[in-house]
Amino acid sequence: MSNQFASFIKKGEQVLSFGEILLRICPDSDGQWLNENKLPFYIGGAELNVATALALWQVPSAYLSAMPENSVTQDIVGYLNERNVDTGSMVFHGDRLGLYYLTKGKDLKNAGVIYDRANSAYANLKVGQINWDDVFEGVTWFHFSAICPAVNQSIADVCLEALKVASEKNITISLDLNYRAKLWKYGKEPIDILPELAKYCTLIMGNVWAANKMLGTALHEDLLPTEGYAKETLLQQATDTSKEILSLFPACKVVANTFRFDHGKGIRYYTAIYSNDELTVSPEYVSDEILDKVGSGDCFMAGLIYGFYNHLPVAETLNFATAAAYDKLYIPSDATTSTVADIEKRIIHHD
Repeated sequence: MSNQFASFIKKGEQVLSFGEILLRICPDSDGQWLNENKLPFYIGGAELNVATALALWQVPSAYLSAMPENSVTQDIVGYLNERNVDTGSMVFHGDRLGLYYLTKGKDLKNAGVIYDRANSAYANLKVGQINWDDVFEGVTWFHFSAICPAVNQSIADVCLEALKVASEKNITISLDLNYRAKLWKYGKEPIDILPELAKYCTLIMGNVWAANKMLGTALHEDLLPTEGYAKETLLQQATDTSKEILSLFPACKVVANTFRFDHGKGIRYYTAIYSNDELTVSPEYVSDEILDKVGSGDCFMAGLIYGFYNHLPVAETLNFATAAAYDKLYIPSDATTSTVADIEKRIIHHD
């Protein structure tokens, strides 16, 4: 199956990711960090994880966020630039860098995640503050996630502002339907915000439950995110959800779904893409034990962008993205450190 984006993605131009840059503070679960005076932290944020992966995989990658101007943030900029992430459009204002706390090994959907992001530099961005015409110069792909408009109404408005300009410039737009219940605290539900943003998007990625909650797509009766449903049932739901998304949002050309279920201390993981009226399904990855769930979905998103940017066939793109996401489960940081060659060794090939 051919790459639907190949005709208008210009290789050599940048992929721009937009979102909040964060510090993840990562205590252990038994309080040992207090005795040892050691508290690991990572530079992250869903969209930065995508940008970092793409840069590592030799895709021209830029990242736009907002940070206060101080010695710590200058160190962060230097760190990103050393990893070939272009931060030239970064907004410097305000006083705070967003933080969150997540115990080692836990998922960001876990109830134990603690956000400390109120009044951050990113949260205080306003419409009209960013010159999107300048920012999109030399950009062929714009990526953001549903975490962005979850922060507050102002950021939701900034996202819409960016999408309108990107759409006018025929830039490919991708949306990751990340749902973070603890962030939607300003009186709006995702269904109030996301459909207006999704209508500009070329590629929408998430899972069938997130699409139901954020875009209002239908779910088969009593379909819950448990391991008890047959794979065939879930894949039929993925097909039906994808068709509905394409119907609701005509700009969208491709829908991707992930299925990740706890498997003891490990996981079962597979994915699917709906494109050209066909559902393509990845091999299934099963692991008895993993290291860090954070950033796996971001790595899948980055893998999709990598494949489409490089004009790979859809099946090859999906297999790379799935292997990249699975591989990330063994890396203790927000972003992947695995090269293209590392990931290709992970790929399970169908018989």
